[in-house]
Amino acid sequence: MKKYHVIGLGNALVDQEYKVTDEFLAANQLEKSIMTLLDEQQQTDLLTKLEQHFKLEKRAGGGSAANSLVALSQFGGNAFYCCKVANDEAGAFYRHDLESAGVATRLQHQDNDGLTGKCVVMVTPDAERTMCTHLGITIDFSTDELELDKIAESEYLYIEGYLATSEVARKAVAKAREEANQRGTKLALTFSDSSMVKYFKEGLQEFLDPGVDLLFCNEDEALEYTGESDFDQAMAALLRCAKEVVITRGPAGAVIGQQQQRVQVPGFKVKAIDTNGAGDMFAGAYLYGITRGLTPAQAGTLASRSAAEVVSNYGPRLEPATQQAILQELGLAQEAATANA
Repeated sequence: MKKYHVIGLGNALVDQEYKVTDEFLAANQLEKSIMTLLDEQQQTDLLTKLEQHFKLEKRAGGGSAANSLVALSQFGGNAFYCCKVANDEAGAFYRHDLESAGVATRLQHQDNDGLTGKCVVMVTPDAERTMCTHLGITIDFSTDELELDKIAESEYLYIEGYLATSEVARKAVAKAREEANQRGTKLALTFSDSSMVKYFKEGLQEFLDPGVDLLFCNEDEALEYTGESDFDQAMAALLRCAKEVVITRGPAGAVIGQQQQRVQVPGFKVKAIDTNGAGDMFAGAYLYGITRGLTPAQAGTLASRSAAEVVSNYGPRLEPATQQAILQELGLAQEAATANA
């Protein structure tokens, strides 16, 4: 048995979350529901405008893969994260945040000048999240941040789609994939956001070539990436480059596709407040489930229930006690604990 259930590669970002109006997004020409990259000055100007009209709701560690690994860790899994922060206050905050969640890193050995990445998350009354990100030092995520020995010690290598924006990061992903293939570590990829599919599709194609074991995306991303208008055809197209495809469908739950079967995962009805992090939570819970011996249907149900809980609260993460309560609610706590005993 390997030491870690999942090792992740991704951006290290400190989230700052605000409740805003659609009028604010329109007035500032912000494309709703997707992630937009900004330079430092653009993000500073945006924050100045936000602070004039809205209050900061929450500050927390973020990043797509990091959120998923925190979810996995708080359920009881073992996670390691490869990322990059600066030796500033935000970097110290981020390192402590991951340590508190039980996610292992080697950030304590980094000493990088510059700015730690920051993501401004704006949530409108319909619960949709719009993000504006300044990557800071994480734009230079490279092979220097890889821990090849930890990849060999992990069941899955989990790759964040946001890394497709950087050439140096894509080279790091290629190196990590090579190590995973040599060491018998399975490959998992998340598209992360519709903006990655829309504007950085070639980078995602690099991550998928010549194939992965597990792919996460939502329905819009699946249709956009494949160019299909039919869900079943999009699933079939994605299964040509992934052994297993998990497509989330919002309140309708999800569909887990394999070559010989489809598993329908139910949705859970909640009052949506903030959709930020729903896909990250789904992926983290699903990875926890399948690495602890749960069936795809069980892991998918756990993931769907957990994602529903996330959207009924502000922020991309849940308290550890809440996650343990979900395991108990679904009757999966004992099964996950004994599956790999």
